[in-house]
Amino acid sequence: MSSVKTECIVNENCKIGESPVWEEKESSLIYVDISGKKICRWNSFTKQVQSVSVDAPVSSVALRKSGDYVITLGTRFAALKWKDQSVTTIVHVDKDKPNNRFNDGKVDPAGRFFAGTMAEEIRPAVLERHQGALYTLFPDHSVVKHFDQVDISNGLDWSLDHKTFFYIDSLSYSVDAFDYDLQTGKISNRRNMYKLEKEESIPDGMCIDTEGKLWVACYDGGRVIRLDPETGKRIQTVKLPVDKTTSCCFGGKDYSEMYVTSACQGMDDESFSRQPQAGGIFRITGLGVKGIPPHSFAG
Repeated sequence: MSSVKTECIVNENCKIGESPVWEEKESSLIYVDISGKKICRWNSFTKQVQSVSVDAPVSSVALRKSGDYVITLGTRFAALKWKDQSVTTIVHVDKDKPNNRFNDGKVDPAGRFFAGTMAEEIRPAVLERHQGALYTLFPDHSVVKHFDQVDISNGLDWSLDHKTFFYIDSLSYSVDAFDYDLQTGKISNRRNMYKLEKEESIPDGMCIDTEGKLWVACYDGGRVIRLDPETGKRIQTVKLPVDKTTSCCFGGKDYSEMYVTSACQGMDDESFSRQPQAGGIFRITGLGVKGIPPHSFAG
């Protein structure tokens, strides 16, 4: 086991840093600050962060095959042109729920954009329950709702053989698995894969490595945990110097580095003085495993 090292690479106190995605052609990490209403891009060569500000909470970002990005903004799927800093709505969901917003999203192996919604929080993890749903935006810009009654739609990824979809509804404190049909994008047969332990707190964002193991960022748990979907067991814990770890992805030139986003919203001065890097972006090296490149939206 190589020695695991964690460093803060962007010490910028995002309110709710989320949705890290490695963009290979820019050698950059792209991520969002949800309530800061901006999409950020950290260049691994210059170490500089550029950002685009938007007019609503922006909860996830994904690469697009045609270039630039797709984002979830308020309750809209939208296209973002980085150079022009322009945002174009693709489609609106949850129109009957003005208090809702999107949360986490990710592109599946066939180029469809999966993302879920939730009610706007009163304070972190406190909200009206069962208001959210999970959606897919297809490349032809049609939308399918898979199910509703979701509390906080969160981490998602697909098994390496593309037969299983993994999903987190945070307030269920569990990671669930579904049968997944690559041809149609349909999901079925929901079951529990892992139940979080008390000290792991709230499951948030998630990614998969090349060994088919899942990594889950634990909000208020200050850690990422590695899970084996075959056995439903936790096999590794990596602690970070901040409690509000929100999401994770692999990146770097060979996808051997892990990038972890975090939040500082809701923290008081005393908590901040103990965790001055809260809301920062962290890089973990020496894990001894690699991730897979992100998929791009095909529409």
